[in-house]
Amino acid sequence: MENKYSIGIIGAGTWGMALARSLCMCGHNVTVWSALPEEIDQLNRDRKQVNLPYMVIPDEIVFTKDISLACNDKDILLFAVPSPFVRSTAKAVAPYVSEGQIIVDVAKGIEAGSHAFLSEVILSEIPGASVVVLSGPTHAEEVAKDLPTTIVAAHADKAIAEKVQKAFTSPYLRVFTNTDVRGIELCGALKNIIALAAGISDGLGYGDNIKAALITLGLGEIKRLGEKMGCSHETIYGLTGMGDLIVTATSVHSRNNRCGHLLGQGLSVEEAVKQVGMVVEGINALPAAMSLSEQYGIDMPIVFGVDKIVNQGVSAKDVARDLLERELSAEIHSQR
Repeated sequence: MENKYSIGIIGAGTWGMALARSLCMCGHNVTVWSALPEEIDQLNRDRKQVNLPYMVIPDEIVFTKDISLACNDKDILLFAVPSPFVRSTAKAVAPYVSEGQIIVDVAKGIEAGSHAFLSEVILSEIPGASVVVLSGPTHAEEVAKDLPTTIVAAHADKAIAEKVQKAFTSPYLRVFTNTDVRGIELCGALKNIIALAAGISDGLGYGDNIKAALITLGLGEIKRLGEKMGCSHETIYGLTGMGDLIVTATSVHSRNNRCGHLLGQGLSVEEAVKQVGMVVEGINALPAAMSLSEQYGIDMPIVFGVDKIVNQGVSAKDVARDLLERELSAEIHSQR
């Protein structure tokens, strides 16, 4: 059929499975692989994703424990694994893909240690691939219910981005394109840190006034760093920047917001992450954010404050007090 593709999904978490269902319902041939054999057994048996129990998985989706079957002769490969596992996943996939393979990455983060963006991580392991970043204000819980959603496919070659756009578009999922890959990846990583801050504020019992300020000022921190790194102003204020920040900092589905709420209530990082029960990408992104702020000479008080709470053991109340007692200044940086 025209514009119908063979697609391999690498990772069977909530986002991978929500997209697998959406792609299958659009008529594509979908094969799903997970690094956890027991997860494949459970999906084959129950046709349910445990964290999306209301979502019916179409019978046409094939589950496999053989990574080669998920990768061989696929028009598109979708990487739907947490950021700490992107490199190991790329290494596992590399022997089974050919030159020019389109790989769509939906993880949001920056690799610890190397501070590389995830598209760069994939390309370092699969040099001949065409890596498309798929990002935006999207929660799997809503995509799984066919609630209207927008997302952005990004690649330096607009034609490649447009191929992914056509493949992923559905009656409920509107896909835009963008060529500013670095801007989208930076926003996708840093918005998780600002969402942690918003959650911490909630956990401290603060109100909507200061949450709105944290989101707005946090976006300003992302903007100043992003522009220094050559990212597009329009990307930062678009769906993958401001849009993704808003949904992550306010939604009940947000792991980062929930983790922040628990930290604000006084739980340790370990206790908070355990209660969330899934990877909290904002915590993983902090070392790279701190390094980038130093490298480019950008003051990021909210990011610094979250780092103090997460990595330095400073209490959330003390960090909040210090932020409010900072030296008085103009709102607009150009007026300072």
